[in-house]
Amino acid sequence: MRLVTYNIEWFSHLFDDEDRLMLDGKSSGRYGVDRYTQGMAIAQVLQRLDADAIMVIEAPNSGHNQHATRALKRFAAEAGLRTSAAVTGSANDTYQEIALLFDPNVLSVRVDPQSSEQAPGFTDVFHIDLDVDDRMDRVKFSKPPLELNVRTKGGTELRMIGAHLKSKSPHGASNQKEVARLSIANRRKQLAQAIWLHRRVKEQVDAGEHLIVLGDLNDGPGLDEYERLFGKSSVEIVMGQELRDPHALSLLQPRQPMAPSTSRFYNPETKRYFSALLDYVMISNGLDVYNPRWRIWHPFEDAECYADESLREALLAASDHFPVSLDLDLT
Repeated sequence: MRLVTYNIEWFSHLFDDEDRLMLDGKSSGRYGVDRYTQGMAIAQVLQRLDADAIMVIEAPNSGHNQHATRALKRFAAEAGLRTSAAVTGSANDTYQEIALLFDPNVLSVRVDPQSSEQAPGFTDVFHIDLDVDDRMDRVKFSKPPLELNVRTKGGTELRMIGAHLKSKSPHGASNQKEVARLSIANRRKQLAQAIWLHRRVKEQVDAGEHLIVLGDLNDGPGLDEYERLFGKSSVEIVMGQELRDPHALSLLQPRQPMAPSTSRFYNPETKRYFSALLDYVMISNGLDVYNPRWRIWHPFEDAECYADESLREALLAASDHFPVSLDLDLT
């Protein structure tokens, strides 16, 4: 079985107000890439992945007339994908939904949000003292995680959570002091979301359930200097002792010769590209018996991806993130 997380940049820009696919020469949301090129590139990447399920981060929009699942099903049909079914959770106003595209002949999937006193539903409010002032702060997800109950064709039950934690970029800052203030405030909020998500993780793992957390956590050990103020990255908090992802764990090792990455961005000031590890597939320890194998489909780090020129160009045109796959000996 192959499970994938894939942040597809501005996927929503490929669909009109009634979720009809637009493949033409007009600009997509990606800089310098038209809608035809991006749409064909996404299709090629998904065809090559041939996954049983893809957690799509930044899935098409859900709004007055639009719906992410309808758009994804239409895209799958146009691309000839076997992942012909889709589910999504709570719609949000960011034009970036979290949705699962899956093969209904291999998996049965239902949206199954949970709630408890320690970890309320992800569409609710989480109360936590963020700045140790003895006053509880209210935290909400701009993109509530997608909680799923999944059953394989062979009868194995899994829990899946698709997550996209809020970016901590200091948008709106006009000077360095504002950058620091906003960065620290956003870091606090992101860590609160990570604590909230980890509490759900711990509850489910403690209950003996197989759990997989997939998505873009917009963070990683050592990603920026503000992490030192709080001791841990949100990735480490989400994982705790209950989950593992070898790419995240590798960054905790001293003298790492080459850090893995799942995304590639252009810095117009330095006129250089930089990479970051932002996307993860974390599994509970009970899934180790199914021989898990992770792979980042990075065209400049994965030799097979680089050698396949057509796939390499498709990965670069489709998104500024690259897919992360998990293969399990599971039916």
